[in-house]
Amino acid sequence: MSKLTDSAIENYAIKLFERLGYQYIHAPDIAPDGKHHERSRYDEVVLIARLTAAVKRINPNIPELARQQAVKDITRIQSPDTLANNETFHRALTEGVKVSYNQHSQERGDLVWLLDFANPDNNEFMVADQFTVIENQQNKRPDLILFVNGL
Repeated sequence: MSKLTDSAIENYAIKLFERLGYQYIHAPDIAPDGKHHERSRYDEVVLIARLTAAVKRINPNIPELARQQAVKDITRIQSPDTLANNETFHRALTEGVKVSYNQHSQERGDLVWLLDFANPDNNEFMVADQFTVIENQQNKRPDLILFVNGL
């Protein structure tokens, strides 16, 4: 009988997620020093290009500048209180990101959605293995990370 290893369990879990429609990506490839980097620093945990593409796909009727502002707002949530950060992020996911923009010389308010709840197939689901995060001189590398639209 063969020995069950961490690697075998990780690979099995990846295959299960792939069957559910998740795209697999080896996280070191998208690391800041990877061959297809998608992050500029190891403390970045949001895949900005993927989030930006999803926001554009989900909110085609919102002007580009307002969509860009929503992405900036969601990636700059910073409070000394972790609970407050989590509540703000949850609210943005479930209620949308409030934006305003000028349309026909009038100020207009709207919501930018980060996830497409009405059409789940319009979201990008990704599973990444060995996603390294270095923050406050602490190196963390979970076996698997799940992303939805780069979040």
